[in-house]
Amino acid sequence: MDWDRLYAFGAILPSVILLGIFVYGFIGETVYWSLTSWRGVELNPTKAYIGIQNYKDLFTAFGSIEPKFRLGIVNTFFFTAFFLVGCLTLGFLLAVLLDQNIKSEGIFRTIFLFPMALSFAVTGTIWRWLFNPGGGINALPTVVGADPLTFKWLNNRSAFTFNWHEVPWPITAIIMLGLLAYFAMQVSRRNYLKAIFFGVPMVLIFAWVAADFATWDPARKDELMHGLFQWSTMLDVIAAVIVILFCLGTIQALWHSSRTAIWLGVPTMLLVLWYFTGGPDSLPKLDIPEAESPYGFNMALIALIIAAVWQLSGYTMAMYLAGIRGVSDELREAARVDGCNEVQVYTKIILPLLRPITLSAAIVLGHISLKIFDLIFAMVGPDFLPTTVPGVQVYSMFRSNEFAKGSAIAVVLLMMVAIIIIPYLATQLRGEHEV
Repeated sequence: MDWDRLYAFGAILPSVILLGIFVYGFIGETVYWSLTSWRGVELNPTKAYIGIQNYKDLFTAFGSIEPKFRLGIVNTFFFTAFFLVGCLTLGFLLAVLLDQNIKSEGIFRTIFLFPMALSFAVTGTIWRWLFNPGGGINALPTVVGADPLTFKWLNNRSAFTFNWHEVPWPITAIIMLGLLAYFAMQVSRRNYLKAIFFGVPMVLIFAWVAADFATWDPARKDELMHGLFQWSTMLDVIAAVIVILFCLGTIQALWHSSRTAIWLGVPTMLLVLWYFTGGPDSLPKLDIPEAESPYGFNMALIALIIAAVWQLSGYTMAMYLAGIRGVSDELREAARVDGCNEVQVYTKIILPLLRPITLSAAIVLGHISLKIFDLIFAMVGPDFLPTTVPGVQVYSMFRSNEFAKGSAIAVVLLMMVAIIIIPYLATQLRGEHEV
């Protein structure tokens, strides 16, 4: 008998049992509750099996009790997108700043990392004071004698909208010229494949703007506003994205003379034919309750995103700084000898080498943003609908004795996190085995 293995098995067995009961066992119990009609603590509670009715209610019901779960999903999407971009960008810039061998680097590093020592509840309380409409940031201009700002940070209930007709024409022209200049630069450098990948979205943007101007009718102004989120058009958007991805994949395969183009080209042609012969019109249309209360990027999310980025940009700074310090001086010097300036050394040499760090940071930040609760609870409370997210809705449902619906939200939240975490863990485990 291998006593070492037996001893090791006996040592980890209690942990395995406790993990199975208090983690996976409770997950299974939550999934079961989500399939019942349980309404919380009652004298004679009933847990009748109702299948996936609770999940249907989450995506279709808009009564006085059920939270606007679809609004929470939209808010989570925008919060996650801007939170990731903000943390990764600011963290990288801070790391580059500290890499310049500045004096008192340790003090600045401690200052940047300090927000991580605080909980989201403390951070939310601090930033709630700062975003007070009658003080804080809005009162800063009064220090120099100017009028205070009037922006409604956390009290804002409006979704961001815009129309190309309301954008000043110089800004529109600058955007268009910038896109054309980048496309021309890729062509002049003979980066034809990159030019194609950039040119296709650029043409779509041009067509989008042109269609706006071609169909502009002041009497139908509200219908042409952009920035709002309509679930009724989600399938159309997904279909368009799939067609574009297939087209780009086929172009890339043809460019590299890959055999993939053979089996990828046929479905691509069929998809293009289906799309331009009215295929999207045959897709089922979802309910559109958003017409009465449009969804989109609510302006109150700006304050939440600023607070969250302030909290965790120090974390990405630390990861990027460790990665930058791992790049050898010989490689940097070789890049400079080849003609790179300092900006190109960081953007063309170091940043590509930091892709694993970027991926790891994005995974960690992504799953934090999906289950965000305490920051929003501390800044706006659990009942402010414009900033509601699934993490807060779970609390609201349990508080309302809607245990089954709260469990259903928790299961959906678990699946969203699993979509991010499981591929990352599989990649990490595969890498360890290859080593």
